[in-house]
Amino acid sequence: MVLKMRSRIQVCMLLILTFCQICSVSALTNGLDASALQALKSEWTRFPENWKGSDPCGTNWVGITCNNNNHVISISLGNLNLEGKLSADISSLAELQILDLTSNSKLSGSLPSNIGNLRKLTTLNLMECGFSGEIPESIGSLEQLITLSLNSNKFSGTIPASIGRLSKLNWFDIADNQIEGTIPVSNGTSSPGLDMLLETKHFHFGNNKLSGDIPEKLFSSNMTLIHVLFDGNQFTGKIPNSLGLVKTLTVLRLDRNKLTGDIPSSLNNLTDLNELYLADNRLTGSLPNLTSLASLYTLDVSNNQLTFSLIPSWISTLGSLSTLRMEGIQLEGPIPILLFAPTLLQTVVLKRNQLNSTLDFGTNYSKQLELVDLQNNEITIYKPAANKGIQVILADNPVCQEAGNQQSDFCRTIQHNTDFSVPQINSCRCVYPITGKLIFRSPSFSGFSNNTNFIMLHQGIADFFRDPSYQVDSVAIRNFRETATGHQLLVDLLLFPLNKESFNQTEMNSAISAFSTHTYDPPAIFGPYIFRADQYRPFSGGSISTNTGIIIGAVVGAVVLVLLLTIAGIYRLRQKKRAEKATGQNNPFAKWNKSTSSVDAPQLMGAKAFTFEELRKCTDNFSPANDVGGGGYGKVYKGILPSGKLLAIKRAQQGSSQGELEFKTEIELLSRVHHKNVVKLLGFCFDRNEQMLVYEYIPNGSLTDSLSGSKNGIRLDWTRRLKIALGSSRGLAYLHELADPPIIHRDIKSNNILLDESLNAKVADFGLSKLVGDPEKNHVTTQVKGTMGYLDPEYYMTNQLTEKSDVYGFGVVMLELLTGKSPIEGGKYVVREVKAKMDKSMNLYDLQELVDTTIIANSGNLNGFEKYVDLALRCVDGEGVKRPSMGEVVKEIENIMQLAGLNPNIDSATNSRTYEEASKGSGDPYGNEIQ
Repeated sequence: MVLKMRSRIQVCMLLILTFCQICSVSALTNGLDASALQALKSEWTRFPENWKGSDPCGTNWVGITCNNNNHVISISLGNLNLEGKLSADISSLAELQILDLTSNSKLSGSLPSNIGNLRKLTTLNLMECGFSGEIPESIGSLEQLITLSLNSNKFSGTIPASIGRLSKLNWFDIADNQIEGTIPVSNGTSSPGLDMLLETKHFHFGNNKLSGDIPEKLFSSNMTLIHVLFDGNQFTGKIPNSLGLVKTLTVLRLDRNKLTGDIPSSLNNLTDLNELYLADNRLTGSLPNLTSLASLYTLDVSNNQLTFSLIPSWISTLGSLSTLRMEGIQLEGPIPILLFAPTLLQTVVLKRNQLNSTLDFGTNYSKQLELVDLQNNEITIYKPAANKGIQVILADNPVCQEAGNQQSDFCRTIQHNTDFSVPQINSCRCVYPITGKLIFRSPSFSGFSNNTNFIMLHQGIADFFRDPSYQVDSVAIRNFRETATGHQLLVDLLLFPLNKESFNQTEMNSAISAFSTHTYDPPAIFGPYIFRADQYRPFSGGSISTNTGIIIGAVVGAVVLVLLLTIAGIYRLRQKKRAEKATGQNNPFAKWNKSTSSVDAPQLMGAKAFTFEELRKCTDNFSPANDVGGGGYGKVYKGILPSGKLLAIKRAQQGSSQGELEFKTEIELLSRVHHKNVVKLLGFCFDRNEQMLVYEYIPNGSLTDSLSGSKNGIRLDWTRRLKIALGSSRGLAYLHELADPPIIHRDIKSNNILLDESLNAKVADFGLSKLVGDPEKNHVTTQVKGTMGYLDPEYYMTNQLTEKSDVYGFGVVMLELLTGKSPIEGGKYVVREVKAKMDKSMNLYDLQELVDTTIIANSGNLNGFEKYVDLALRCVDGEGVKRPSMGEVVKEIENIMQLAGLNPNIDSATNSRTYEEASKGSGDPYGNEIQ
């Protein structure tokens, strides 16, 4: 009896000790910091639901990050539907570096006057909130501040001159408020000003009530500004000549003000300028010569009081010009044919002028041209361009008074369609995506019919959020449109959660923070942007109060229960491990966790199961010396079996669930595929929570490596490139037409075509592939995946995947073989470049400038060149039905090789017949290895 009593006392003592330890471990937060956060919470009527208890660091309050000394260093609470005011006690957080309250529209009131006490603050993001009042002068004391985003609030008053003391400030955004007064500049040493911000790259002041002159002293040659956005204010006076000193400027927006005087010729010094908006002012004089602006994409001088003049001839020399707006500036005389010559020109708006005579595009107009708006002029003759896709508007011109023209499309007053839609992802799950609008304040294009820009944007966002820390499964963008004023671009964005119904608060905040902190950087042509998040539905109800005593009781009860269950379950766990070990020897996927994955375990067809220990030994413990590449999935290692056989081992990032579907797909597909032009899967490893795929080792790496010259110094002449094109086309044709069931690769690109020791091509990487189960169906409805530059625009628009999507990617690879360049390089798309440059009346279609110099230098002849180009362009036709099948591609490349004096089957050990011969018999026309 005594022994039993003693035992019970010991158990109770153990429980009490355990509970005390838990309490002592969790009581971490610095006292002042904890008090400051409690004061902040008391000011808010809505706050994060897990803000409970007195220990923010120890209990992991949402959005709160602490350092090793238990001081709060970050408050990041984007889009959590917070409501209330910002407590002055926040100034007690002496170690705070980041304060990000983005997209909480119900946070209101003025900023605390003592906010300047946060001396270690580097980031202050309060965009899209409801704060009002004046910006505190004490902000000038935040000496470490790098990012200051106060845009889209209700701030009034003037810009504090003290901000000039922020010597480290990079991003300064106060747009979309009610700020008034003049821009402060320094006065010797007695008063600071914004001219002292030499490290600042962004002045975003648009859509306020700023007035007076733009100070000449504001700009200097020591500044590093790239964006000056002063649009939509009430500035008067002249444009300062000193702007021409800031050689780093890429975007200058002074539109929608009351500026007067001449446009300064000093702007011609801004040789890096991409965007120049001077519209809707009261500028006079003539347009200065701006021929030095070789990088200019957009020129907008509309609605000013300029002197009567002809269209300046120098405009046609701006090779990068995409958008030209010169509405209502008293232009007169004829329209020069060369005006439409810049190769990137998309939009020309010259309405409400006095242009006369003939509208003639000539023959050398831009192939990108979409809109020419000449309403309200004096045009008497119209000679349409050969390109029927150009929208021409000539309403209220004499040419439209003539009989027969009045009902013509070009005489109607119609608006240019600026709405472009990308369909939302088809999903069989009911999920809550993060939604909102990306607002691009100064994009470098205006056309919407060219999908390449939007495909590039979508792919860039998708690639960014492929980082597993964001827990984003996929992204969708849609509804591209232009704002009614200011020519800003709006894009709806959706971020879908990974393997669950919704994001938790931390995950949502992390995703939104990537935009508010500008960690995500869009393609350069989209320019500066902000993200305006919608209210997230799962959190729209705010916080729920819970009694602290109940929480403590629940914790104690849970501790007791865990202790008892742990003791009781040890034996059962040991028995389970023994059973799992025995089961795993017979079924390598016995541990496939279906509860955390929507992907079923792979179904095998003969691939070997390697143990982790086997692969560890053959790679010398995954030595960096054996690291031969990798990507988003993980790393690839070279391995050597005891028999001497070389392996390539693709190892997934440990703990990542993002590779499960790719892992399953490659095992299932490659274990049933056997072809000399498809990489061979030797086995896999699903052991110790690892996911590894084991392939035959391909010594010469990818086609990308050889084209870039980064692998073994390989020089690919014309004949070798033809053989590579033939080999990879045979591998693809086999997948489409002879595999059972047929396979759509979905990610054809040069990086997924490997070259063996004889430079024979092998199609690789089947992680995104799809089976076509029903031969009667010609498409698969699927989420859009692939690689930017190779992605079929028709698949991207419709979500309908077909074999012709692979044909498109292969056509891009053919052009890559021809030019030696990546599909998208320097903002130029190889498909568009070849189409724009080629002239079928010239030798080699006049493409010598685009052809890889290695081909020219190392090839005796280029016989078959023109037919090769014709085939490649058929493959990248915008409509899938017009593209050839891969079987047809194989036959045509074989014919091209014969024109070049080559035997297309000389390297085939298993098949010496042509496609034509083999297709008549029972053999395999693609060199399939009969098993």
